[in-house]
Amino acid sequence: MKGVRKNYRLEFKIQAVSLSEQRGNVSSVAKELGICKESSVTWRKLHREAKLTKEKQIFSDPIREKLLRLRNELEETKLEREIAYLKSFLMKKVVILIE
Repeated sequence: MKGVRKNYRLEFKIQAVSLSEQRGNVSSVAKELGICKESSVTWRKLHREAKLTKEKQIFSDPIREKLLRLRNELEETKLEREIAYLKSFLMKKVVILIE
């Protein structure tokens, strides 16, 4: 059975590379971050070759690009709605405490 392929954000990859370079141990950093060692090794190699950039991660397929953009927008919208809900909830609690 194949595992689920995970997609990580560029910022996460860069931070993982930086952390593994600082510590000098790819395996322990990968385990700590919950990623496979092979991904970490690949990201370090791409980083050394200056290929771990946003420009290299843009897809040529316009439908895939649109799908990724819409997924990002959906995630942002979900976060904004959750923040708005929590603010509303907290404001109600503050009003109750003041009364």
